[in-house]
Amino acid sequence: MSGFTGQRWWIVGASAGLGRELARLMAREGAEVIASARSREALETLAAEEPRMTAQPLDVTDSESVAQVAEAVGLPNGVIYAAGAYEPMSARAWRPGVAEAIAEVNFTGALTVLSHVVPGMAARGAGRVVLIGSLAGFRGLPGAIGYGASKAALMHLAENLRADLAGSGLVVQRVNPGFIRTRLTAKNSFAMPQIMEPEDAARRTLAAIRSGRFSTSFPAPFAWAFTLGRFLPLPLFHALFRGSGAKSSQEDRT
Repeated sequence: MSGFTGQRWWIVGASAGLGRELARLMAREGAEVIASARSREALETLAAEEPRMTAQPLDVTDSESVAQVAEAVGLPNGVIYAAGAYEPMSARAWRPGVAEAIAEVNFTGALTVLSHVVPGMAARGAGRVVLIGSLAGFRGLPGAIGYGASKAALMHLAENLRADLAGSGLVVQRVNPGFIRTRLTAKNSFAMPQIMEPEDAARRTLAAIRSGRFSTSFPAPFAWAFTLGRFLPLPLFHALFRGSGAKSSQEDRT
């Protein structure tokens, strides 16, 4: 895939951070972008800057809201699920309801959105599904109750989709960034190696989509600690992050 001219892409989680910059870049490269998130004001401000973009506010935790917008969107050429929620929380200070809310946005919301898109794409025999995972989804990390597990579930979902849709003409991809500078990572009190600006992360994500690879993780070499770390004994992997509270953060749904 070299360009997006003439294609329609639905980006869920487009109001800020990575999702917002992806929407901008794709519109500027000729795609018709349908931008969705909870914040109507943020989406309309973004859409006003880009003539190829349309705002379609929704709440991924509200199945009726998703169904209504999915009907309005129709069947796009591609969908990117970039919505995400994050709150630093350890098991020692577990707060009722927080992990559930994170998982509802990061994972369950993706199931809701894709249920309205994937069957039609498969029947058509063409389309692209891109899920924004996280380096934090590769293995369990300290201080990531809710976030890490929900991103791991989303990344596993991408593998399920790839297996089921092989030979259908529908391409499934997952992109796993490290730290991105957003109001969410601003909640972290620890050092965040190789933290990226949203514009840089968006350019890398577009390059990953163009590559056609199923799974792309960045930035190197920080990503190597997670991708190669899958093969380390868990106690050794945890020792690498002891005391750091290290985790990764993405977009939220606002």
